[in-house]
Amino acid sequence: MSKPKKKITADPAKLPELQAAYHFPTAMYVVDRPDFLDAVNIVSEEHLAIVRKENELHEIYPVYMTNNYFTDERVKDFTEFVGMNAWNILNEQGYAMQDKAMTFTEMWTQEHHKHSSMVSHVHGFGSQITGFYFLDTPEDCSRVVFHDPRAGKVQIDLPEQDVNNATAASRMINFTPRPGMLIFANAWLAHSFTRHSADKPIKFVHFNLGVQQAVQSCPMPAAEVV
Repeated sequence: MSKPKKKITADPAKLPELQAAYHFPTAMYVVDRPDFLDAVNIVSEEHLAIVRKENELHEIYPVYMTNNYFTDERVKDFTEFVGMNAWNILNEQGYAMQDKAMTFTEMWTQEHHKHSSMVSHVHGFGSQITGFYFLDTPEDCSRVVFHDPRAGKVQIDLPEQDVNNATAASRMINFTPRPGMLIFANAWLAHSFTRHSADKPIKFVHFNLGVQQAVQSCPMPAAEVV
């Protein structure tokens, strides 16, 4: 017969003070840039109009998704801002980016109608940075959710004291979107959207960027005088 396990309790007042060393951080980056809304909305609506004309809204998956448009000159200021920040994020995280450049792999608009949602997923195939730029966010719209990437913690997790508080025990973090909100994250960070409850659709740009070796031009040799 196995012996019963001994229950261990502790008086916090009698414990020595521990110094926490936090490593392996997971960061999400948020900034408000409503100045890009006009240009991005114009291009988004043009591409959405094509999709709406060619497809009926699906009953089970009520969402419209456009084709990529990161090469459109009308959103050049937006794509340059996104690209520069994506590079800077990886650089500040400690990656050797001095001879690297960012390149868009995808940038498209999603229009989610009532009851639509997005399941948790990551972006592979060379993507390093993923993100969202929110265009229309009606009341009771979906929230973007980022999920704990630590598989070991997920496997042996404990219940949280209060899921409304962001702590080291949190399994997921959500953000309430607003027009002009721009969010960046590493592409390996799983993300999802809660079910959309509003009668009006939520619209946002979803983008992914990869890293490639920067192309450096070599100076032409001086012409030789014979």
